[in-house]
Amino acid sequence: MAGQMKKGKPGFSKESFKTLPKLIGYLFKHYKFPMIIVFLCLLITSIVGACNTIFLQQTIDTVITPGIENGFDSVKDRLYNILLIMVCAYSIGILCVIIQSQIMARVGQGFLNHLRKDMFNKMETLPIKYFDRNPHGDIMSRYTNDVDAVRQFVTQTLLQVYSTAFTIIFIISMMLFYSVWLALISFTSIFFVILIIKYIGSRSAKNFMKQQINTGKVEGFIEEMMNGQKVVKVFNHEEEAKKGFDTLNDELYDSAKNAQYYGNILMPILGNLGNVIYIVIASVGFILSYFSLYNLSIQGLITGNTLISVGVVASFLGMSKNFSNSIAQVSQQFAMVAMAMAGATRIFDLMNQEPEADEGYVTLVNAKYDETGNLVETTERTHIWAWKHPHKADGTVTYTELKGDIVLENVDFGYYEDKIVLHDINIYARPGQQIALVGATGAGKTTITNLINRFYDIADGKVRYDGININKIKKDDLRRSLGIVLQDTNLFTGTVMENIRYGRLDATDEEVYEAAKLANAYDFITRLPEGFNTMLTHDGSNLSQGQRQLISIARAACADAPVMILDEATSSIDTRTESLVQKGMSQLMEGRTVFVIAHRLSTIRNSDCIMVLDQGRIIERGDHESLLKEKGTYYQLYTGAFELE
Repeated sequence: MAGQMKKGKPGFSKESFKTLPKLIGYLFKHYKFPMIIVFLCLLITSIVGACNTIFLQQTIDTVITPGIENGFDSVKDRLYNILLIMVCAYSIGILCVIIQSQIMARVGQGFLNHLRKDMFNKMETLPIKYFDRNPHGDIMSRYTNDVDAVRQFVTQTLLQVYSTAFTIIFIISMMLFYSVWLALISFTSIFFVILIIKYIGSRSAKNFMKQQINTGKVEGFIEEMMNGQKVVKVFNHEEEAKKGFDTLNDELYDSAKNAQYYGNILMPILGNLGNVIYIVIASVGFILSYFSLYNLSIQGLITGNTLISVGVVASFLGMSKNFSNSIAQVSQQFAMVAMAMAGATRIFDLMNQEPEADEGYVTLVNAKYDETGNLVETTERTHIWAWKHPHKADGTVTYTELKGDIVLENVDFGYYEDKIVLHDINIYARPGQQIALVGATGAGKTTITNLINRFYDIADGKVRYDGININKIKKDDLRRSLGIVLQDTNLFTGTVMENIRYGRLDATDEEVYEAAKLANAYDFITRLPEGFNTMLTHDGSNLSQGQRQLISIARAACADAPVMILDEATSSIDTRTESLVQKGMSQLMEGRTVFVIAHRLSTIRNSDCIMVLDQGRIIERGDHESLLKEKGTYYQLYTGAFELE
């Protein structure tokens, strides 16, 4: 599957952590100045939070000890000063927390807003093959579960990690300032912490990645079952569906259980390690103080005092506990970081996909004939279209009227390079002709139309449109010249009018009505509860399959394209409705080049040319009468079809 780990190895890797700077860079790209303020606030609050041990040391050494010896009246001014500094410091800390929270409330949601927009915009640029090769449920999981994991990281974990990092740096500095010996004891814990995180943390991260991937598989399976629920029930496949879901859900359970197990066990282990270090520091500090042993410290180098005070030992115990708690907090966040990196890796995998390549430079423009009979570009809608072809060699521009002359010459194609599915295809569709493609399922009929609109590019040969190689035509303009009606209808949430206008967004209401009349959809639409303003939801589930197809045909009529592709366009319509639609379709196809794919051969008898495909090759071609006289494959398909009728 594109965008996932190698098959059979869906685990977390060190490469995933490279996503962290990319994610933070993306955050700063949109919110550089607010994030700088947030980090300044984090720095201040971290320092303020770690200052309680300094206040404790100052209180013991400058207030309590002298007060016991000389009376507390002599030190009350110092006590007032310490209290005043504490009040000011903690007030500043509270203010920074408020500012930081207010900013992150906006930044967090704004960041996700940008991320989802960029993901969707990127998705719209991807080629069709990406969606063919990736389960839709897995893609949806990136918008939901993966984005939610990133949300938690940005709004909670990131701030916690940086706040803890600032706290640790400040505590280490103060430890070295007061006592190098006691600091070294605290630092020895880091060695054990690294070993523990390396063993437990890597397993936690690996299982969080598995959890994200398995979540995508479960959602993809659920989506398939929801879309195919009628088939499931018709073929009594409920028990098999349950077994399939249970298998995937059990895999998700195992990965989630292991992720939570390894993620939650870190904090207790590191917390108890901190308790052991606390006892060792208390013991060593007591020995240094009681026996007045030499204490190496930055403070001693500055003041010349080589003895350790009771206040320093007491504050050091607080710093040691704070230090071990900070390390434990970082380790506790490791699981969330791993989960976020797993989600971010999948998100950036989508965003780093190569967009659909388009080297075309020939564009489609409105045109008209001037008084000298030359074709010129115009901004008015004239119903005359032309290919605007700039020539780099001499800087000139030529205009070729769009007539719908499509030629495929010696075309080979494969969805994969090592598996060719179309062989030596030659088709000559002249303007206004109706070309029918028939053959067994999988013969290559729809694939040919996918090549005409460049959903896929050919492996060999040429495809020309009005004499222009379609590789030179911009894909948007190429597809704007093609109207398509697919066998599987796709209606969107919105009114009937909006769905028909999807074919051409600048169409007027009258043009929408005319398109509906042309497709013989006007009568049934006007009988809907709110007519053309009736709201459609869930792919038009409140309409019959035939009605949905009629709206799809009306949408193609609204597009008013010079070339039409009808892929089983009437397959979902009953015989009576089909006769009405065929009348409208005849008007729709008039003057247009039309490619028709049909299993119901009675609908293509009037085609100018019928091509019979078998295993990716054209084996017969001709009109209806000539093919019947040959008594070949078409004859067998046609007579067999009528026998079935």
